[in-house]
Formats: sequence, C-alpha cells, structure tokens
Amino acid sequence: MEGTIFGPSLEGMQHVKNEEGLMLTKPFLDVCKLILPVIDKFGAAMVLVKSDIGGNITRLENKYLSNPTEFNGLYTMVQEEVAAKTAKGSSSCTNGLLWLTRAMDFLVELFRNLLAHPDWTMAQVCTDSYGKTLKKWHGWLASSSFTVAMKLAPDRKKFMDIIAGSGDINADMEKFCETFAPLLEENHKFLASVGLDNMKAS
Repeated sequence: MEGTIFGPSLEGMQHVKNEEGLMLTKPFLDVCKLILPVIDKFGAAMVLVKSDIGGNITRLENKYLSNPTEFNGLYTMVQEEVAAKTAKGSSSCTNGLLWLTRAMDFLVELFRNLLAHPDWTMAQVCTDSYGKTLKKWHGWLASSSFTVAMKLAPDRKKFMDIIAGSGDINADMEKFCETFAPLLEENHKFLASVGLDNMKAS
C-alpha cells in the first residue's frame, strides 16, 4: 500500500465542500467510510464504534440515494426533518449525523492523543479520548460497554506499524486531525443552530 492508511481520506476531504462552501453529503460520508479501515485495525476494541459509525453512514446514505439532487447538501436532510418535527426520533437522519459526527470527534481526539502522548498505552489513549468526547453523551450501559472494550485495545506499536504503510504516519495523522476537525465543528454548529446538538443516547 502506498502511503499511510490516512491517504484516501485526506484526498477525499478536498471534495467535501463545493465552491460555495456547502458541505456535500456523499463526499462527507465517503470520508467517514474511508476511516473505517483504520478502525478495523483496532480489532475487538472498536467493534461497537465501527458498527455504530457504519449504521449511521448507511442511514444517511439511504436518505441521500432516495433523492441525490435534493439531499446533495449534508444539512438538507436535517432541515427537512426539523420542518417535519421528526428530527429527534432515534432513527432520524439528524440523530445519525449527530452520532456520526461525535464518533468522528472521538477518533480525531484519539489520533491527537497518539501524537501528543507517545508514552501512553493504547488503552490510555482510548480512555482519555472517550472521556473528552463521547462519554458525556452516553448512558451508563454504553459507557460501561465502552470501558470493557477499551481493555481489548491492541498494542500501540503494532497498531502504529500496521497503519503506517509506507508513508509518514505522524504527518498524515496530524493533517487528518487538522483538516477533519473543522468540518466536524461545522456539523456541531449547524446542529446547535437548530437546537439538536445536545441529544443524549436513549
């Protein structure tokens, strides 16, 4: 594999917005999909996260495919649900986008921790990232499943070797965090503008 595992998502992020600065549905979901191989390398520790992300991507993608022209912009689905008063439903696209964005926040934080704390074990990296991002939105059950799963985190060096490929993994990881975090921030701002950024897990 040429370059690192982050290569395809870094490439994909250049297309997430159109010239007017509108966040586009398909390119955004594609970038999220391109991160799934990184999550795979965590093995059992991330099974929950991966299925959650995969489920939310599928939900949003199905909505997009139902009318690609109308749902070309990522936020149009949310606006439609807000107007129809269905945005707060657990199977809404709004909920899907919110949890997809939060899961991506967790991953960005995790990659930042890997860069900032070379001496931390993978379990420490994951637990700290979880505490800063997803934890406050999770109920007790989700939280305890997560804590158990983190004990299955892979050996840090092995993980880094696997995702490095033949590129500069630290540079790519840093670039990924720097480029992706503002897009996620934009999602939060938009969701907050319609009063939907603080829904908790049911």
